[in-house]
Amino acid sequence: MSDTTQPPFSVLFVDDEEMSRNHFARAIRADYCVHVAQSADEAIEVLGRHGAEIAVLVTDYRMPGRDGDDLLRQVAQEYPQIVRILVTAYADKDMLLQTVNTGDVFRILEKPLRTEKVREVLQLAIARYAERETRQQRLLAMDETLAFLAHELNTPLAAISLFARSVENDVAEQYDPGRQKEIGDAARSMLNNAQYCLTLISSFWATVHKSGGQQSVSEAGGREVRATRLIASLLDTYPFVGAQRDWIKVDVQGDFVVRAMPNCVALVLSSLMSNALRALGETAAPALCLEVVESPEPEIRIRDNGPGIEPQVKARLLQDPVTTHAGAGGHGMGMIFCNRIMQSFGGSLGVESTVGEGTTVTMGFPNLGFATLRGHAQDRKA
Repeated sequence: MSDTTQPPFSVLFVDDEEMSRNHFARAIRADYCVHVAQSADEAIEVLGRHGAEIAVLVTDYRMPGRDGDDLLRQVAQEYPQIVRILVTAYADKDMLLQTVNTGDVFRILEKPLRTEKVREVLQLAIARYAERETRQQRLLAMDETLAFLAHELNTPLAAISLFARSVENDVAEQYDPGRQKEIGDAARSMLNNAQYCLTLISSFWATVHKSGGQQSVSEAGGREVRATRLIASLLDTYPFVGAQRDWIKVDVQGDFVVRAMPNCVALVLSSLMSNALRALGETAAPALCLEVVESPEPEIRIRDNGPGIEPQVKARLLQDPVTTHAGAGGHGMGMIFCNRIMQSFGGSLGVESTVGEGTTVTMGFPNLGFATLRGHAQDRKA
């Protein structure tokens, strides 16, 4: 399977009339994955199984039992990321003012539904969903990156503090009084600065979470983020230069859910792709393949046909600040940062390279025994 052209979004349509459900599904099935339900309660059951992939809810207003208005309010509370559309007959309009005014509805579609109008509104709804998701992912990326940096900085800063205190205590036994004072002052300054940084990190992190950062992370933790979604988002937003996008092929051999720090994983993926594109700059026929593999272990592989990496450089690439792009401003810390992010949640980063043939960087993810997306794919085919 190569580049996926179908958007990774689904639409849920709710109507108690079977003919309406069939008509709607046939009208948009070529463009979107479609789920249907015949009541509000059944719609909630569908959302319980597929809520992570559903971008738009379209529901009829008048249904036996709970009406569409009641369903919209529940979805607004439990699945706020889903864009909500209400279908109604002209006679219902006066009854819908409160629903519209409270912001629970993105658009209203009038019965009978016209295919072109439905497609037009769905395009707008998907754009709204993508905008919300992008904004939320950026906030979460900041949150996760701050968490990672705080963890990474706390350990060396604590070590600096202990070292400075040791120097301050031991200096009296080694040097004359003048030199003792200079070294003691330097040690105290080192200690004070390290303690200031530790306090600043702690205070800032507490402020972020007090303002709702932790809640947003926990809420997002319940939403499935697929490896293919991360790649699709990266390819949509990456600032390609010239024909770089044409160099890239996506090969999906099996999708999987990225369950740990997906936004930090996206940063790693972006950094690795950037490295590969830079390496391909002088290649006659540049080619870059992003492979998604589910079995035997979940992996994303970034494979290029660039100049490759010298063995002595490759051996140090993930531990020491070495770079093959010093002339272009590289400092060698990017691969170390990427490796630490992957290791922080039990993953791994591997590099295989042959000079003159190319490089493959493999992002390995822990296999936690969770069900993969095969079930979802089978449901959509059914």
